[in-house]
Amino acid sequence: MHELALPLLIGLIAVALAFDFLNGLHDAANSIATVVATRLLRPGQAVAFAAFFNFAAYFLSLAVPSLHKVADTIGKGLIDKDLITPAVVFGALVGAMFWNVVTWLKGIPSSSSHALVGGLIGSGVAHAGLTGVQWSGLNKTLVAIVLSPMLGMILAMLIMLVTSWLAARATPRGAERSFRVLHLISAAAYSVGHGLNDAQKTMGIIAVLLYSTGYLSGEFHVPHWVAISCYVAIGLGTLTGGWRIIKTMGTGITKLSQHQGFSASAGGSVMLFAASWLGIPVSTTHTITGCIVGAGVARRVSAVRWGVAKNVVVAWIITIPASAAVGAAFYLLTTLF
Repeated sequence: MHELALPLLIGLIAVALAFDFLNGLHDAANSIATVVATRLLRPGQAVAFAAFFNFAAYFLSLAVPSLHKVADTIGKGLIDKDLITPAVVFGALVGAMFWNVVTWLKGIPSSSSHALVGGLIGSGVAHAGLTGVQWSGLNKTLVAIVLSPMLGMILAMLIMLVTSWLAARATPRGAERSFRVLHLISAAAYSVGHGLNDAQKTMGIIAVLLYSTGYLSGEFHVPHWVAISCYVAIGLGTLTGGWRIIKTMGTGITKLSQHQGFSASAGGSVMLFAASWLGIPVSTTHTITGCIVGAGVARRVSAVRWGVAKNVVVAWIITIPASAAVGAAFYLLTTLF
């Protein structure tokens, strides 16, 4: 147990909630890119729509506790919870926030989730060495980096093909009207899945901070006030919107129809709910990007701007190492004081 004065604890919790807010702002593009690109909703409407359903995920998590495993993975599944100190948490959060700000300013849809994972691993290893790493939790997260966009792409393609077959006899106007409604429903489901998976990452960080400082009684768990604070923070961040990344996600990769927008967000929502149920802190950015590519490829391979997609993949590859390096550096900085 590592003693920490209450004002410093409150300050660290505030930093964690600031990361959660930044996560929502950075990842707003994931929730609304398809509805903005297809002009299903105006940008302001889309942001409010996504923020509402981000927060609505809180009520789903209460109704279905089995969807709340991601917080455990972040809190105790990457670094041994008994080795984590407030300095480790500080380094992890700053590493993740630094990378989020850099990629947001550049309009690069990198992963807030993996920036946090990288920051936590870098800071944790700087503190306790490789012995503190929980390899089972880290390995499943690393595997998800590769699988989530690939599975998302395949799933979106399948949804496109099946729904094209089902709508073969519909008139163009009737099909368009149906896909507009379905797209709105699937976008709402995706925003719920985004809030459900991403808010839990900050919940895990705050919970392990409370645990390591003796402010969390009993077994490791996420207090109710921590959960609702994190859902509010990510919802407010989404409400603020990350317009630079929305442009890349919504129109930079491929031009979307209502049918494709529905297929991408439907595939993404299935992936996010599955990941939350399995306790995997999957990247919502990776997932929806794979789904958008899949929806584009289902139309024709040349519909995808592969140069843009390649730049996005490069950002994915360097996210964990870059945020880990910054996390380790800020942890070591705290040892000077």
